[in-house]
Amino acid sequence: MKNTVNWNFDNTYSRLSNVFKEHIEPVAVKNPELVLMNQDLAKELNLDFTNIDKNELSALFTGNILPEGSNAIAQAYAGHQFGHFTMLGDGRAVLIGEHLTSNNKRFDVQFKGSGKTAFSRNGDGRAALGPMLREYIISEAMHNLNIPSTRSLAVAKTGEEIIRDTPLQGAILTRIASSHIRVGTFQYVAARNKKDEMEILLNYVVKRHYPELINSKNKALDLLNVIIDRQIDLVVNWMRVGFIHGVMNTDNMTISGETIDYGPCAFMDIYEPKTVFSSIDKMGRYAYCNQPAITKWNLSRFAECLIPLIDKDEDKAVKSATELIDTFGRKYEEKWLKMMRNKLGLLGEDNKDKSLIVDLLTWMHQNKADYTNTFCHLMKLKEYDDDLYKDNNFQNWKKNWETRLSSKNNHTEKYIKLMRSVNPLVIPRNHKIEEALEMANNNNLEIFHKLLKILEKPYVQQENILDYIKMGDTTREYITFCGT
Repeated sequence: MKNTVNWNFDNTYSRLSNVFKEHIEPVAVKNPELVLMNQDLAKELNLDFTNIDKNELSALFTGNILPEGSNAIAQAYAGHQFGHFTMLGDGRAVLIGEHLTSNNKRFDVQFKGSGKTAFSRNGDGRAALGPMLREYIISEAMHNLNIPSTRSLAVAKTGEEIIRDTPLQGAILTRIASSHIRVGTFQYVAARNKKDEMEILLNYVVKRHYPELINSKNKALDLLNVIIDRQIDLVVNWMRVGFIHGVMNTDNMTISGETIDYGPCAFMDIYEPKTVFSSIDKMGRYAYCNQPAITKWNLSRFAECLIPLIDKDEDKAVKSATELIDTFGRKYEEKWLKMMRNKLGLLGEDNKDKSLIVDLLTWMHQNKADYTNTFCHLMKLKEYDDDLYKDNNFQNWKKNWETRLSSKNNHTEKYIKLMRSVNPLVIPRNHKIEEALEMANNNNLEIFHKLLKILEKPYVQQENILDYIKMGDTTREYITFCGT
């Protein structure tokens, strides 16, 4: 494919030894058809598709043709899936290369659903249209919520049926990430017990993502420390908006600190800490309230991989790594409290703040209040009024909150501005996502595009928003699936 698009590939990961990947071509599809193109993201990547006709774009975004300079690979990695260790790898994804923007930012360009690889195990390597559209819309929603995330450049149909419980339309997502290196990538190398390979991976990650550590005296320990902070920041952001990832396996935790893999994910409506949406999470391992603890657990698995590089003396290495992991609880608590203070417009700190926050969450839980809308109500937005908020216990809590607000020289304009910066007015409501996906599966993208447009500005008051802020039917259990 001619480089009129401005592709600028520099494929550093594919130049690593074959331990880390398999060179592979995407499996050709029968009848490619472009469904969605993210023009805003394309501009950010300095890519220009305006001179490419739709047939060629369809072929490009299904892997039937590859851009000049690409070098397709499937990455090797392992992972603890629901606590059980497995050797994995890209079973249905192909990384076609690393694109450099004009300001020298590096992004992986990956096809998801592009056919079998050496890591496919018993899978067909394909993906269905519904789950790829779900990842497109929720990853873009997360980006617009100011949460670090992989993003979606395009979705294209393959013209082939894939078989899950029923026949489904096949599709391929083009995913953009600062990289696809995971905790599981380190676990894969650690399982081979080759210290030299671990050093190669460590040095590669530091150079690519954390160049400030290049001259560190102990790169492994310093990298662990940085990634603990990155992951705490990420999960605090998830908790802020009521996002439930649904499958927090170690192969779904990126070293860059971006949210990745929007499989059985969803946003919480009613505040229920034990909320689980995933069809396969029978024990609630990845429930909303467990996300911080699982983050720490995953980071502990990452630390184990780095032990040989932290210190030649294993006991010293374990001690150093454990001390860092043990900072997780304090760091998370501090960042979570700061986030919740912001959601409530509280300036400064007060030793009663935690009690005030917990009292609100307890009331929300007991009264089955909507998590997002409760904060919108507190921001004096009339669209979010509800008889529920006339409850005496809520009104008493509100008086305590207002007393706290009036301290620290806080004015209405100041605290509302703070609240509006962190409390979304709209989230991807589960029933709206399902409505959009159902129509899209019937080749009607009108509702999908409307929802996408609303989710572009989650912190801004928009017209015709009422239909997007209501909860769906809470009497029915909402279940999401991995799509594999």
